[in-house]
Amino acid sequence: MIATLRHLGRLGRIAATLARHDALEALMPTGAPAWLRRSVRRFARPGAEARPGRRIARALADLGPAFVKLGQMLSVRPDLVGEAMAEDLADLQDRLVPFPGQAARAAIARDLGQPVEALFATFDDDAIAAASIAQVHWGTTTDGREVAVKVLRPGIEAAFERDLALLAWLARLARRLMPGLARLKPVETIATLAESVRLEMDLRMEAAAASELAENFKGDAGFRVPAVDWARTGRRVLTLERIAGTPIDERDALIAAGHDPRVVLTRAAEALFSQAFGDGFFHADLHPGNLFVDAAGTIVAVDFGIMGRLDWATRRHLADILVGFLTRDYARVAEAHFAAGYVPAGRSAATFRQACRAIGEPILGLAMNEISVARLLGQLFRVTRDFGMETQTQLLLLQKSMVVAEGVGRALDPTVNMWELIRPLIESWAAEHRSPEGRVRDALSEGLAAAARVPRILAEAEAALATLKRAANQAEAPRASALLPWLAILLALALLALGD
Repeated sequence: MIATLRHLGRLGRIAATLARHDALEALMPTGAPAWLRRSVRRFARPGAEARPGRRIARALADLGPAFVKLGQMLSVRPDLVGEAMAEDLADLQDRLVPFPGQAARAAIARDLGQPVEALFATFDDDAIAAASIAQVHWGTTTDGREVAVKVLRPGIEAAFERDLALLAWLARLARRLMPGLARLKPVETIATLAESVRLEMDLRMEAAAASELAENFKGDAGFRVPAVDWARTGRRVLTLERIAGTPIDERDALIAAGHDPRVVLTRAAEALFSQAFGDGFFHADLHPGNLFVDAAGTIVAVDFGIMGRLDWATRRHLADILVGFLTRDYARVAEAHFAAGYVPAGRSAATFRQACRAIGEPILGLAMNEISVARLLGQLFRVTRDFGMETQTQLLLLQKSMVVAEGVGRALDPTVNMWELIRPLIESWAAEHRSPEGRVRDALSEGLAAAARVPRILAEAEAALATLKRAANQAEAPRASALLPWLAILLALALLALGD
């Protein structure tokens, strides 16, 4: 009861904030009563921003970090909020007033167990960037290295837990009162948000992501990641090598620094391909503020809080989908969807192929520099939903990265389509893994991974058998003994599945 009253009070403050930004009407469900819509319109102010998505984004920014993260998450879900709304939420800025430098110093000392003076020769109390979860300070280590120190906001965990609890309560309420929302999976969406936020608030996870990405690009002259200072990194503090460079979307500044924008664009496109297809581990927040070009012309990425992963099967199917669209081979696109299980086997392949053509032709018929693969995939995801495809979160995250990459590409050289630059790489990768040799190699790799799981399965089965044996020696012996044949059958089926 107390929690419900607390949620209702917070809900009132949220409604007031939405009203102040004229965002209430934009959030009204389709079947809302006319009297409710009329009441909400009374809050509207003359001359307000026309696009509802931008009004909502501004309101979410005022509501605090959990709502900012919710907006960022929904920006990669055009299947839930529509393409226009997703585009507006993608521009959501989470810049906040920085907290005092003394509070940052205290947080570093608590987390790393040493005073700032013992760790850093210099530490700038004025933050150079402040976001919803953390802020960044410049510093110099005691051995003379220039670094960037990211520190979590004081009390950020409690603030998030409060608002995440509210969002979970609202999701359950919405599902109960509006059954039509069930297909949007509100409870599951908030659970996913909560999991991602909790991971993001452990800066050791971000350090690990940066380290893994750096390892993947070791020796690559076109793309690199700042080195992690593990000795000065903990759950609430992340210390990285300080980088110097020009923001990737500042074309004139890049030219003035002696860089060729087309070379920079080619390197950016190749880096995205290497991450998504070569390694299956990609930076999912590659907006221009997180990409710089250093003096040598190398692209340097920062901020590794949001990363995506694609397994081998997903990469193969995605490559087939992209190559199929780029070559207008819609049969190949449809085949890839059915092979991946994205579209249920009972649906008409011919009808789905026709739907793919309806998506591809209007976009692929544009001038080459106007073609947007990200827009094409966005429309594809909406259509495949009508064919029974379940949401593929990892693909939506990649689509978001593609949207941003295309924007960067247009800023660097509006006459070039980045997908034409990496199309040969995608085609070559797809051909290699579709060849008989590639299929054998992939099958062997998958077989070895499956074989590695066998000892664990056998150990779990042995433990289960031991439990049943103990039960058989007690009062429930007849019932436990009856389960033994079924357990043997399940184990056999598991082993058969591993062999497929």
